[in-house]
Amino acid sequence: MEISELQKDLAAVFRWTARLNMNEGIANHFSVCLPNSNDFYVNGSGKHFSSIKASDMVLVEQNKIEDIKKKPELVDPTALNIHATIHKKVPQARCILHLHSKYATALSTLKDTTLKPIDQNTMRFFNRVAIYKDFGGLGFEEESNKMAAAIGNNKSMLLANHGILTVGATVAQAFDELYYFEKACETYITALLTNKELNIVDDKIAEKTAQEWENYPVNMGEQHLKAIRIILDNEDSSYKN
Repeated sequence: MEISELQKDLAAVFRWTARLNMNEGIANHFSVCLPNSNDFYVNGSGKHFSSIKASDMVLVEQNKIEDIKKKPELVDPTALNIHATIHKKVPQARCILHLHSKYATALSTLKDTTLKPIDQNTMRFFNRVAIYKDFGGLGFEEESNKMAAAIGNNKSMLLANHGILTVGATVAQAFDELYYFEKACETYITALLTNKELNIVDDKIAEKTAQEWENYPVNMGEQHLKAIRIILDNEDSSYKN
């Protein structure tokens, strides 16, 4: 079967996430829908992000979910529940990236999970992050339905006591959102560790900056992934196989 650019994009993002040390062993999952369908590719059970190839993606057909759930050795059950549910119920979630990355997860454990606007990256997410506060376990059916209901029209959802989930119309958009959210959280958590007073920007400037991010004249997400794939092509193109 011919390998699609969709699979190659997703494989590249797996590899790059591993390089950034944002993954957690063989846990966490990324998925992307086929065009004009809610069927999706997702990483299979037991695959480490650093070695995933395009051909490793498992195609999950929504009308065969119950059959696939009987094969946990093929796809992790939490991936099936979270990703299948959100792909079906959240229109903007054509690609879903879910991680327990260091800084986003640290933020998710705080009583106040607000990402304060203290630099350009944190301002990108000003009033643009859904907070799922009702942690109820690993992410089986009930938990997945609550997650899907909580995300609203946002592209990022912080899962309290759990981690981060981003969505996008493309793999590139979802990854750019994930990358900058983790960078924003790194800056914020690092600033908190100084125990000094934060220089928080006022709401008006924070909102203006967030809108400037949204209206930026260049599609930075697509360029970001293109640049990543160029590096991988030069250093280790096996992700495309």
